[in-house]
Amino acid sequence: MARADRLDRLDRRRIGLEADYREALIAALKETAAGNWGLFDHRQDRHDRARAATAVAALTELAETIADMREQLMIEEPFALHAQFLAARGPVRAQAVGEPKQARAWLERLAAEPEPE
Repeated sequence: MARADRLDRLDRRRIGLEADYREALIAALKETAAGNWGLFDHRQDRHDRARAATAVAALTELAETIADMREQLMIEEPFALHAQFLAARGPVRAQAVGEPKQARAWLERLAAEPEPE
């Protein structure tokens, strides 16, 4: 019974951290949508990277904690929101949309999705 209670508490904490991750990502996306480049690291500019470094580090740290919890709970699928964020980062072709426009699209998508339990 104690193990089940411990796992239940761990799962509730994981769910809370996933919600915290979502909130932190939304805050970072709002900054980017306002014109502050760097979150998606499209331009590979050191000033842009420095501007977004705190948000990216916080998101990465949260995602690592969540991944550890998922492993303990034997949840096989990775934390999808972080995986999607990582896939969206990095260099892009010259004709790709800019980071502010991409951030607005992410915000619209996240607003349309129901928040996970």
